[in-house]
Amino acid sequence: MPLSQPIYKLKRRAKLLAREAGIPLHAAQDRIARGEGYHTWSLLSGKHAEPSRAAPILPGLANGDLVLLAARPRQGKTRIGLRLLVDAVRASRRAVFFTLEFTEAQTLALLAEMGAGDDLPEIVATDDIDAASIGEHLAGAAPGSVAVIDYLQLLDQRRETPVLADQVAALRDFAQTSGAILAFISQVDRAFEPSVAQLPCLANLRLPNPVPLEFFAKACFAHAGETQVQAIC
Repeated sequence: MPLSQPIYKLKRRAKLLAREAGIPLHAAQDRIARGEGYHTWSLLSGKHAEPSRAAPILPGLANGDLVLLAARPRQGKTRIGLRLLVDAVRASRRAVFFTLEFTEAQTLALLAEMGAGDDLPEIVATDDIDAASIGEHLAGAAPGSVAVIDYLQLLDQRRETPVLADQVAALRDFAQTSGAILAFISQVDRAFEPSVAQLPCLANLRLPNPVPLEFFAKACFAHAGETQVQAIC
């Protein structure tokens, strides 16, 4: 259903309501969402995400970077990854979306909804994606090429693939050697509580199979329409 106002104006209303009513911001956001016909703010923002309002992240990435794109479900992390790829295409870079989650048709529909037009990345949608197949597909890619892997926690879902840490290590070595930028869409643990922090952080990553976070250069966290990119020291 259409919103009564753009989502950024609803966010301003929620902040004002939180101050006036003396309630937490998340409670004010949920109250605004219910007035728009949604049970919670996360449902509203997931349905009416405005990724174009977030600053592009491509200019802040360096050749050889491994990047995390992390959020809870329906908080826009896939859109952030696809926008990164569309921006790469528009900058005349090679761009590839490796997805274990979406079909090619679903990906194209989401790109169309985002207004990508003809600036489409390559789409690799198969259950056989792992570090080896990614490296093989990107062999010979020019420095600055961008790939998004959807998503991190699914890379080692097949028994015959190496453990997740070994795959990420292999992809880190590939990125540093080739100069490619590899971004991994990542889940955030459901224990993340937006009443405590506005955005998730590294401690909130869902990593049932451990991965050394020092493999990554940067992380982009998203929640309720807000995003933040940080360096990982």
